[in-house]
Amino acid sequence: MTNYNPKLKPFARTLRSNQTDAEQKLWSHVRRKQLLDVQFYRQKPMGEFIVDFYAPATKLVIELDGSQHLEPTQQAYDQQRSAFLQQQGLRVLRFSNLDVLQQIESVMTAIFEALQMGLKIPPNPPFSKGGV
Repeated sequence: MTNYNPKLKPFARTLRSNQTDAEQKLWSHVRRKQLLDVQFYRQKPMGEFIVDFYAPATKLVIELDGSQHLEPTQQAYDQQRSAFLQQQGLRVLRFSNLDVLQQIESVMTAIFEALQMGLKIPPNPPFSKGGV
């Protein structure tokens, strides 16, 4: 796993206890290994950043973006974050808060497919034993 700045840990705890509506909704769909038995963590410190959701088994980071992420300075910062995470060998998926709140099925499909790729599971795994 990526090293992180220990000074971020208290802030990550605060973020976990003050989730946005979109973060709460997505968390209710990924917590407790609901997708392909993959463990997710929320508000996870990585390097000098705190990512919204992280699945170490598949090296997948999920970021949820509010309206402030449309600002040019925030977009540049988000690109810098994503570049750092990708340099660490992580894949980054970004969704808007609006997508999570209004189109959760599409968001979950994208996450499911990313997890399958990370676990290298074929879309329709063949039977391993028996059968005709």
